[in-house]
Formats: sequence, C-alpha cells, structure tokens
Amino acid sequence: MKIISIIPSRYQSSRFPGKPLASIHGKPMIQWVYENVSKCKKLDEVYVATDDKRIFDCVTDFGGKVIMTSNKHTCGSDRLAECAEVLMLDDEDIILNIQGDEPLIKVEMIEDLISAFDSDDVYMGTLKKLIENDDEITNPNVVKLITDIKGFALTFSRCPIPYNRDGKDNVRYYKHIGAYGYKKWFLMKYSNMPKTFLEETESLEQLRVLENGYKIKVVETLYQSIGVDTPEQISQVEAQMNEEGIEL
Repeated sequence: MKIISIIPSRYQSSRFPGKPLASIHGKPMIQWVYENVSKCKKLDEVYVATDDKRIFDCVTDFGGKVIMTSNKHTCGSDRLAECAEVLMLDDEDIILNIQGDEPLIKVEMIEDLISAFDSDDVYMGTLKKLIENDDEITNPNVVKLITDIKGFALTFSRCPIPYNRDGKDNVRYYKHIGAYGYKKWFLMKYSNMPKTFLEETESLEQLRVLENGYKIKVVETLYQSIGVDTPEQISQVEAQMNEEGIEL
C-alpha cells in the first residue's frame, strides 16, 4: 500500500489570481507547500496537480513532481481522481489532498491525517482542531463539525454545532481542518457522486459523502496553518515564518 500526497493547484482565484506563484520570502507559495509536505517521511510520493502551464513550469523548475490535468474540474477531489488514474494507483492506496494555499502546513498534521487509516475499515479521513477563539464559533467562514463516539463525522456546518441550548460551560467546539485522505477506490466513487442538497446549501463538498451514507473518520490535531486567500495575508504568513524561525 502506497501513501501519496497530491496538492491541487489552480491559477485562477477570484480574490487572488496567480496565488500559487505568489512570492513568500522570495519563494513561490506552491514551493513552500510542496517542500513542507515532502518533509513527511510516511509519504511515498508528493505531486502537484494543476491545469496551468505556469504552475507546471514553476514546480518543474524547483525540482518537484507535477501532473497536468484537465481544466474542466470544479473541485479538488475531481482533480485528484484524474491523477489517481494517471498514476495507476491500487484501490487500497491512500491519497492525501493537501491544499496548495497552506504554506505553513505542518508535518504533524499530515501524520495525524495518515493515522486515520490505522483501521482497515476507514476509506476517508480528515482533521479537526479544538476552537480556542470564541469568535470562530459564530464565524461562518470557520466550518464546525461534530463526531460520534467512534470518531466518525456526524455532520459539518458553518453554524455553531452543537447548539448549546442551556448555556453549559463544558461544551467544546471543533473546527474542520480542510485536509483529506481517501482510499483510491473511494475517491473514484466520491468523484462520480452527484452534488447533494446539503452540500450545495452549506457549500461544503464533504457533506456529499455523508448524504450518500458513507463515513468520514475524523482525527483531532493540535496544529493548524494559515490558508492564504488574499494578497494581504502574504505578510501575515511571512511574519509567522519569522516568529517560528523557519529557515528561508
């Protein structure tokens, strides 16, 4: 069984066109992501998946592995499914979807995600982190989730869940960390599922899995990274790198 990480990366972004090539301390963002993911010794291979020649050339120039995909994909999981076919992976191989706009991704987060597959019956996994800033509980841009007693997702929502009806003091809220892992056979099935009502209502692709009666294993992580959505966040990432003493 192989464990492969694929980093979907597209050039177009409504808020930040060309984001993967944005310079962070003199190095393109996609290179930071690729190099940080590659530090995880549990991975057999790391690839960038893109439909843009500029990104393809950039990854090639810094010595990374990259796959050119169709430009018809509407989500990262579809791009991953195409790559799984190109790489001729076995059905039980594990494919990790690590976002291309997280230059501060931690090895520990990737290892936590891989640990979701310690049980053979898991075919999809993701991460959660305890919310420590109360403002995030009501922020619709922070996706919350709840799990059953075995650690499988019950649901995801942009609303605060669970609803603390009686104002109890011991209610803990968790946010979803948007990294995913799939067994190859399930990734192919998932990418062929039609969009579902809750998925489109909340604009959360992972709800398609639950609405179709499948399970997602959730592992708690102590770590998070900064996702870059706007040019203004580049300076925030650079400041965090300086604070952490990351080698430039």
